[in-house]
Amino acid sequence: MKHVMLDLETMGNGPTAAIVAIGACEFDPHGADPGMGFPDVPVTSTFYQRVDLESSVQAGLTMDVSTVLWWMQQSDDARQQTFQRGGAGLYDAINQFAGFVNNVSGCNREGVAVWGNGATFDNVIIRSAFKACDTEAPWSFRNDRCYRTVVNLLPEDRRPAFERSGTSHNALDDAVTQARHLQKVYWALGL
Repeated sequence: MKHVMLDLETMGNGPTAAIVAIGACEFDPHGADPGMGFPDVPVTSTFYQRVDLESSVQAGLTMDVSTVLWWMQQSDDARQQTFQRGGAGLYDAINQFAGFVNNVSGCNREGVAVWGNGATFDNVIIRSAFKACDTEAPWSFRNDRCYRTVVNLLPEDRRPAFERSGTSHNALDDAVTQARHLQKVYWALGL
């Protein structure tokens, strides 16, 4: 089984939230080795695409005021990286992401698991975007995985430290950070 960690930046938090950035990385959840000091590069390939907000809304995805206000409180770096001009249209971004997943899986829908942060967030929203673009997600719904659920299998006092890499709320940096943390959690769980 191949594994992809997905992170989205959105303008809402519901299942049809408008997407403004897609970040993902291929990784091996069993890759952490505490004897090696948890290697800094647990990913083998990455994907990052900013998405034109107007194209997300035109496709029927939605924005909410509370998320817009939340973005206004984030760092200048996060806002500049996410909202700078030049994002792809939603249809193009979704198809580019599908190409990335297909490259990871060898076009085997059953051979790739896609991880998101929260059982009702990243994976649900990206599937809504695929549907809005009249495109099929390139992995089986049976292989949706929840990073947050696995992390919470460990009591808080036994969880490995969450060490941020890069800019908080940059979709690629968040995906890589979550993949690294999940590897440590897998090791702590003895998986």
